[in-house]
Amino acid sequence: MAEETAKQEEVKVETATPAEETKEVPAKFKALVDQISELSVLDLSELVKVLEDHFGVSAAAPVAVAAAGGAAAGEEAAAEAKSSYNIFLSAAGDKKIDVIKAVREVSGLGLAESKGVVDGAPAMIKEGVPAEEAEEAKKKLEEAGATIELQ
Repeated sequence: MAEETAKQEEVKVETATPAEETKEVPAKFKALVDQISELSVLDLSELVKVLEDHFGVSAAAPVAVAAAGGAAAGEEAAAEAKSSYNIFLSAAGDKKIDVIKAVREVSGLGLAESKGVVDGAPAMIKEGVPAEEAEEAKKKLEEAGATIELQ
């Protein structure tokens, strides 16, 4: 009997479609989920920051906290071993148009979205970028007049 139940569960998993795997959104959150789904990635990133500041919490994964503790012991070694970076625009500088063009080139965003990122500085430009690409992007953005941090 236990074998029959296990076989039935296997069949359900194998025949499940992505639509069936989607969880039902409770009615009280339906409007909010609809609004969030219409936001761009940059707007979502900004929303997360606003919520973190408002509630005094962090959306960072617990693994990052453990990694940060280990980085204190060998901070330089950890920086060299890091394989991906987040490109963060601290300030746009005086050459705003050049910075918008550079953000557009680096991020692959459209002109309006790139302008929004630059106008909204400080802002995240791109996340999870390989080390070499992050250094190249930083160089391009700094040449355009922006202040960049690799995180």
